[in-house]
Amino acid sequence: MSSTSLSKSTYVRGLQCVKSLYIHKKHPELRNPEDQSQQAIFAQGTNVGFLAQQLFPKGKDCSFQDFTEINESLENTQRYIEQGESVIYEAAFKYNNILVFADILVNDRDGWKMYEVKSSTSVKDVYVRDAALQTFVINNCGITLKDVSIVYINNQYVRNGDLEIERLFTIESVRNGVAVHLSEIPQHINRLREYLSMEEIPEKEIGAHCTDPYPCDFSQYCWGNVVAEKSVFDVRGLRANKKFELFHLGIEKLVDIPENYPLSHKQRMQVTGEQTGESFIDKEKIREFVGALNYPLYFLDFETINPAIPLFDFSRPYEQIPFQYSLHIQEEPSGELIHKEYLAETDGTDPRIKFIEQMIADCGQAGDIIVYNKGFEGGKLSALAKVFVKHGDALESLKSRLVDLMVPFQKRWYYTPEMNGSYSIKSVLPALIPELSYSDLEIGDGGTASEAYKTMAAGTFEGDIEQTREDLLKYCELDTLAMVRVLEKLRSI
Repeated sequence: MSSTSLSKSTYVRGLQCVKSLYIHKKHPELRNPEDQSQQAIFAQGTNVGFLAQQLFPKGKDCSFQDFTEINESLENTQRYIEQGESVIYEAAFKYNNILVFADILVNDRDGWKMYEVKSSTSVKDVYVRDAALQTFVINNCGITLKDVSIVYINNQYVRNGDLEIERLFTIESVRNGVAVHLSEIPQHINRLREYLSMEEIPEKEIGAHCTDPYPCDFSQYCWGNVVAEKSVFDVRGLRANKKFELFHLGIEKLVDIPENYPLSHKQRMQVTGEQTGESFIDKEKIREFVGALNYPLYFLDFETINPAIPLFDFSRPYEQIPFQYSLHIQEEPSGELIHKEYLAETDGTDPRIKFIEQMIADCGQAGDIIVYNKGFEGGKLSALAKVFVKHGDALESLKSRLVDLMVPFQKRWYYTPEMNGSYSIKSVLPALIPELSYSDLEIGDGGTASEAYKTMAAGTFEGDIEQTREDLLKYCELDTLAMVRVLEKLRSI
């Protein structure tokens, strides 16, 4: 394809940033290293798309495996239209060197209609712009679309038995929104092609467009001149427009933010900490927190998955489903640690049932349950209690015993510059206990853990399952051991 050819994705990329479009076309080697989490999102979207085809069954498929097959896809689409097929998947159209694909094209008694499938739970403005370009191209290929709709996930659907496809998805017409954008498309195309014909990479300052509506995959190239770390963009909780305001004023380093620049108390504490190297420790507040703990202590952390397509009965799309926990038990201050753990099987059974039963047994009847971010664990316990009413009272009892170890750091009773303005356990742990690290683990973050288990549960995992289960257990165990060591640090103060 020529350097000035466009597709739906490159058109939307160009509307977001012409510099990104130019580099994508002419200097793809400058792309960021592959992001595994982004690949997981793409894979999820593909799976949702295949499932949505069941809304309009028995369609002809024009999809392709390799870009060398694009012409074949175009030819198949035209042939199916001429043959009078009423449902076509991945229908391909090309006009004025602009290539688009319609997820689902349907010809009913009203005429041709296009359905674009998204794995989100609502219609976003960028989807309408997507659909407008597709409509522009398809209409110019001689197919007049009578309606254009977005198919997206209904997050209120609760699975009970086999998937009910028509309840899982919501179909929303965006015909009126598409009509608003149609007239401006030729102008946008001409502008983007003017940029693509340039000899050099166009100038474009960094800004909010770098992440809106999508994170740019050339950010490392464009942001290379920004201070690599401890810049104004690292001020936690500061609005993006304020960060760019500082940047465009020539203030790039966090330590150079002037004293009279308006910041919140916590933000000013972060800046001052970087400028002076000073730590902030409220010993009295920490003493009260530690002194109020009721032994035995149970240090609890669990991992969840949130699949777009609910895998188990009585679960909704994107609902957090716990599948694993780690528990360290300490009978008295500085006492011996007892470790217990649970990791669900991936045989298709609902992981929540055994998870609940073993957790209730392991957590005993009395003593504080230490978690990091009480809102998350507490919310999940309440959600489980509503579904599994047999264990509702026991789960609510566990919730009533939760104590949030995040509080001393969230409230800045303990803050050091090494925390970089964050109170997440991943920032607190290396600042307080540098010898404990996630860096040596094969699975070192919750996102990777969730994706590993989710693919195993869905039957699409391609690695060593036994080794991965062992890696999951090691990761979760470190989460609760980290809380034990952090509390010891607070107690020593």
